[in-house]
Amino acid sequence: MTRFRPCIDLHAGSVKQIVGGTLTIDDAELKTNYTSEHPSAYFAQLYNKHNLRGGHVIMLGPGNESAAREALAEWPGGLQVGGGINDSNANSWVEAGAERALDGDSSKLVIDLSCRRVGDGWKVAMDRWQTITGFEINRDNIALLEPYCGEFLVHAADAEGLQAGIDEKLVSYLSKICTLPVTYAGGGRSIEDLELVERLSGGKVDLTIGSALDIFGGKGVTFDACRQWNARRLQSGG
Repeated sequence: MTRFRPCIDLHAGSVKQIVGGTLTIDDAELKTNYTSEHPSAYFAQLYNKHNLRGGHVIMLGPGNESAAREALAEWPGGLQVGGGINDSNANSWVEAGAERALDGDSSKLVIDLSCRRVGDGWKVAMDRWQTITGFEINRDNIALLEPYCGEFLVHAADAEGLQAGIDEKLVSYLSKICTLPVTYAGGGRSIEDLELVERLSGGKVDLTIGSALDIFGGKGVTFDACRQWNARRLQSGG
């Protein structure tokens, strides 16, 4: 069953919600939806209190390492971490409390396939989603990666932060080509979107909601409603 996955997006050391497509190297075009007055550890504590496991701490550029470590320390083993993770620093992040990161143990590896739409498909985007690579989101490439990870995280960068609805075609496609757990992020704005993702994916894809959440200044959906969504699925065995 589809679960709500919480997030802690970090930019310049603060918890923020941004429009993904405006995140450039020099931040000259950055559009910020919300900057929290609370530190990262506050949100980690909140997610821990309600047992919302599998949320991700994403470092959007430099200057976020301390804030990420503070969140992980608040809930060791309960959060994933991403952004600037590589084979030389991955173990230190797992030791700092990350549930999953890039690690020699493939069960600890979450591969970020954040992407942008190109023609009728999607290609992985790097460098704060500004550089579109030649790596296409398709069945063959997913099959190539699955032996080396335990989960996928897919930000639809073109929809990120816009609160304009999910990329329905991408969600449906991911459910067909992935056999591992998948979390989709981008455009989620309501409980109805959780219902939509569950229907489109047959419950195989989870959904992150960021800017639309009331705890991030949004008006589309409350954190409590998302928490209750997960609680009902946990009770039903999902």
